[in-house]
Amino acid sequence: MNKPVYTPTYRLDMMGEPCPYPAIATLEALPQLQPGEILEVVSDCPQSINNIPLDARNHGYEVLEIEQDGPTIRYLIRR
Repeated sequence: MNKPVYTPTYRLDMMGEPCPYPAIATLEALPQLQPGEILEVVSDCPQSINNIPLDARNHGYEVLEIEQDGPTIRYLIRR
């Protein structure tokens, strides 16, 4: 079974930003999404793997995908 391919509406590049900035920036960006829109967040902050999905779910957003490639973590979050 093929996993669905999501096309992000917006991209938030937080590479090189120290924790907790990627999680804070993600929380600030999410309310600007329209229903159904997808935010792609790219971060190399190791703590973000805990913070970003948890914060997104706690605020009622859907975490579609989390991909880790070395230190780089990519999140897809849908409103």
